[in-house]
Amino acid sequence: MSVYDKNNVFAKILRGEIPNKTVYEDEFVLAFYDVSPRAKVHVLVIPRGEYTDIYDFAQNAPLTLQTGFWNGVCNTVEKLGLRNNFRTIANTGRGSGQSVMHFHIHIMSDERFTEDF
Repeated sequence: MSVYDKNNVFAKILRGEIPNKTVYEDEFVLAFYDVSPRAKVHVLVIPRGEYTDIYDFAQNAPLTLQTGFWNGVCNTVEKLGLRNNFRTIANTGRGSGQSVMHFHIHIMSDERFTEDF
C-alpha cells in the first residue's frame, strides 16, 4: 500500500489550492471534469479523505463516507444526465495507470460505446 501524499493534485484541489470545473459536490465527494478527457464526458469523483486507492478506501474509510461516496457517484451521473449511458473506472496502482495516488472514480460517456472504449 502506498503512503498518502498530502501534496498530490487531488488533495490540493480538495483544499481549494488548484481550481477545477466542479460538476457536483457534497460533504463526501467532489466531482469535476478531467483536464485530459478520454471521452466526450470524462468526470472524476474523489472522496473527501486521504485514501490512496480502492483497497485503502474500502478497508479504512468509515461506512458513512463509503456510502456517501457511492451516492455522490450516482448523484454526479444523474446531474450529468448519463443514467444508462456511462462507465465507471477505478485504476488501482501505477501499473494500471493510476497517476494520482488519491482514490477516485472516472465516469465516462460517449455517444456510442465500443468494446475498445
